[in-house]
Amino acid sequence: MADGPSAEDKKVPGTRERLVAKVATLATGPGVYLFKDSKGKVLYVGKARSLRQRLRSYLAEGGDGRYQLRFLMQKVADLETLVTEGEAEALMLEANLIQQYKPRYNIRLKDDKSYLSVKVTSKDEWPRLFPTRRIQRDGSTYLGPYPSASGVHETLATIRRVFPLRTCSDTVFRNRSRPCLEYQIKRCLAPCVYEVDKEAYALHLDGAVKLLEGKTDGLLRDIERRMAKAAAAEEYEDAARLRDRAAAIKTVADKQKVVVHGGGDRDVFGLAREGGFVQAQVLLVRSGRLSAHLSYQFDDHYFPDEEVLDSLLGRFYEGDRYVPTEVLLPVDVEGRETLASVLSSRLGRKVSVLVPLRGEKKRLVEMAVRNAVHALSERSDESLRREKMLKELRDRLGLSSIPKRVECFDISHVSGEDVVASMVAFDEGLPDRSGYRHYRLKEVQRNDDYAAMKEVLRRRLVRGVSEGGLPDLLLVDGGRGQLSMAVEVLRELGVEGVELASLAKDKVTGDARSEEIQHSEERVFRPGRSNPIKLRRNSNALFLLQRLRDEAHRFAITYHRKLRSKRRLRSELDDIAGVGPSRRKALLRHFGSVKRVREADVEEIASLAGFGDELAALIKAALQAGPSR
Repeated sequence: MADGPSAEDKKVPGTRERLVAKVATLATGPGVYLFKDSKGKVLYVGKARSLRQRLRSYLAEGGDGRYQLRFLMQKVADLETLVTEGEAEALMLEANLIQQYKPRYNIRLKDDKSYLSVKVTSKDEWPRLFPTRRIQRDGSTYLGPYPSASGVHETLATIRRVFPLRTCSDTVFRNRSRPCLEYQIKRCLAPCVYEVDKEAYALHLDGAVKLLEGKTDGLLRDIERRMAKAAAAEEYEDAARLRDRAAAIKTVADKQKVVVHGGGDRDVFGLAREGGFVQAQVLLVRSGRLSAHLSYQFDDHYFPDEEVLDSLLGRFYEGDRYVPTEVLLPVDVEGRETLASVLSSRLGRKVSVLVPLRGEKKRLVEMAVRNAVHALSERSDESLRREKMLKELRDRLGLSSIPKRVECFDISHVSGEDVVASMVAFDEGLPDRSGYRHYRLKEVQRNDDYAAMKEVLRRRLVRGVSEGGLPDLLLVDGGRGQLSMAVEVLRELGVEGVELASLAKDKVTGDARSEEIQHSEERVFRPGRSNPIKLRRNSNALFLLQRLRDEAHRFAITYHRKLRSKRRLRSELDDIAGVGPSRRKALLRHFGSVKRVREADVEEIASLAGFGDELAALIKAALQAGPSR
């Protein structure tokens, strides 16, 4: 958490008085407010049951007693308000404005992208299930999210063995003329080509959903009843299949911990904080079983627990996330009743948002809080480890300060073709993927790594100077030559305050596959130093540099392969004037391949819609003159 506002964040004299006068004219009803800095940038978006009362508390002389708010209010230079008809409208408007402005001090659940959900295409005639990291408002049902990707894939594998549902995409499904292998091994009913009982299919789908939701008790009772019925009727093959199905479901169910016997569906929230560092934990309880737990962390958050939780709830239930019948909270929030009303509307039945004081529900909240405290403790330990790693890097490389932001560059090509570069950024020892960049070379189109790196560094530093954002340490992959080139670029541009280093393996003669080369020492080159620095194997500093270099290499290789694949997929048709994507697609759809287009008569090409004699003759001449692929 920052120690206080920077000089540019401080308000001009009289700002508070002007804002107090502005608040005095506000309505007393519900609405949304936006705090802005001196440049008009939105710092925070909030909602209130009474705009005037809430904003008065922020601007009260000496503050409202909440220590953290003093730092935020010192940065606020202006405010804007939007009046709504009710609290529900304020909740929705707040979510839209946060999505639009992405304010620094609002909670955004960006960590949600790392969690898998399961999408059920319930709007389809024959629904299917598949994992996804993207929740959309498309009429489908989304289950989860689940923190363990391996657990989701394992459960889905069980579902595909137990419930014969289709797994193919819509395109494949529409174009099937005969059943696939999934039908042959009894894992699909093949509704693509056969008449299938919709009620039977819906029963399988319901069982799959219940398994994902952890509602296995009723599911197992139903299967065991059907198994006994099949055995009594001497339908032993069906009974054996149902027996195997029950065993597979029990295997999944055994991994889910029972937290409340006979309990329903609940989302249980817990919070823990140390200063401005806040950790939130959400336990997803389905039919009394703990099916998943989600963890969210927020840094430099100035607001008290009640407002942190209120904001988290608004973000958590955005989109089409599953809504349980109960939401349990550790502290009360102003928008609790409004949230209950909104969630009840979405679910179509009553949803209770409670702050339990005793009993099993209180125990669940305490469990969520304990998990949040534990996660915050682990996070603090991890933060200390990263700080130690960065200090070691500073000391071993002789840097002037701790390198908070480090950027690493790499070049990728094959024999000089499709030359590309990558830049990856680490902030305080962690990847900052929003700062990753790909570069397509503009000046260098040959096999010259020095020239390519020079162009990329120049482009990055020019942008950094103009936008006011430069790294503390700039790392290039290579030896002394790459470092000298980086020094030259900084000198040409007059850039100061950026440290440089290059990382290379020791050159060892012999078989490149030998253990000696694979475990050769890394050398770090620094400007003004004649000998390279050899970092101790398995040291924290070396681990960070290798991770940066490997990530830059991976990022560059991925981009290079994408461009190379795209180039190889090009056909001779792409180089003919007058043949764009639509006409190329029409030609290939009609003839099947470029070879058949080349063999076709001009009249046959001209007969296609959108073509004529002149264009057909041009296509024919170009293909006959060009190389055969």
